[in-house]
Amino acid sequence: MGTPITSSAFPRLFDKRIREVFENTWEDLTKTESRISDVYDVMTSNSNVEEWASVGAVPDIPEFSGVIQSLPVYPGFYNKIEPKEYAGKLVYERKFLDDKKFPVMMADAEGLFTSAHRVMEKLGVRGFAYAFSSAFDFMTSEEGTSWCSTAHLTKSGVSTTTGFSNSGTSALSASSVAATWLLMRRFKNDIGERINVYPDTLIVPDSLGDKAEEINGTPHGLYSAEGTINVQKGRYKIIRWRLLDDYSTKMWFMADSRMLKRVNKFIKRIPPESHTYIDLHNTLMTEISIYFRCGAGPLEWRCIYGHNPS
Repeated sequence: MGTPITSSAFPRLFDKRIREVFENTWEDLTKTESRISDVYDVMTSNSNVEEWASVGAVPDIPEFSGVIQSLPVYPGFYNKIEPKEYAGKLVYERKFLDDKKFPVMMADAEGLFTSAHRVMEKLGVRGFAYAFSSAFDFMTSEEGTSWCSTAHLTKSGVSTTTGFSNSGTSALSASSVAATWLLMRRFKNDIGERINVYPDTLIVPDSLGDKAEEINGTPHGLYSAEGTINVQKGRYKIIRWRLLDDYSTKMWFMADSRMLKRVNKFIKRIPPESHTYIDLHNTLMTEISIYFRCGAGPLEWRCIYGHNPS
């Protein structure tokens, strides 16, 4: 149940000699810097699980030799996202609410909503922080590989030697960004055909933000005495995600933003909702609770390339 908020635990709130009591002095980071809408397709749902399937591409038309050949089309991989439940409450002693002398801890739901938003932001960043792991928080993936992997599969049986890896270990630099951009443009579909990928976004922890801005913003060739043109100038949108620093100060991603927001899902099954209950028959405690359900996961890997340097 947790510990109720009582007058004995906060004696200073009842002392008129105290000049001021501070509450929420520092604004919560995730309250003003949400990144979920930048990197996820945020969707509502009326189902306990959401499921997706796909079909592959049609292969090349062969030369006609007197009989029209039938062409194979292969299924894609199945994915399922199952939102989880989250809940918590604050319990206030009646005496505490009656006697405190300062307008703090007002037995309202603002702090709970702030906490719920923070939890969702943390769940959102986990999708990237653990992009190199096949242990998903909410998702069941038929392919069975991590989002960023060197071992992606197909059901068509084509060679995956080239065009099927979206995981590397290069540190962020002008040359690694250029190389990754080219690797993404060489991605292939389920039958090994080249596809249109437009890498236009760098997702980096705050620690790499300045480096990313330098790569993207320097007019001339970086570190070049000749001052050659920087062909990468202005090519990328930079997303500095401070919560990524809590996992790695070296990890970074390149993405096709249009496809990322199409196939990377964040499901708000039940948005945060609060309820207030006063126990009038026994303790006279005031309880304020919050409840929400959410889940997230990627349906496709070709929208992103991740680097996880050691």
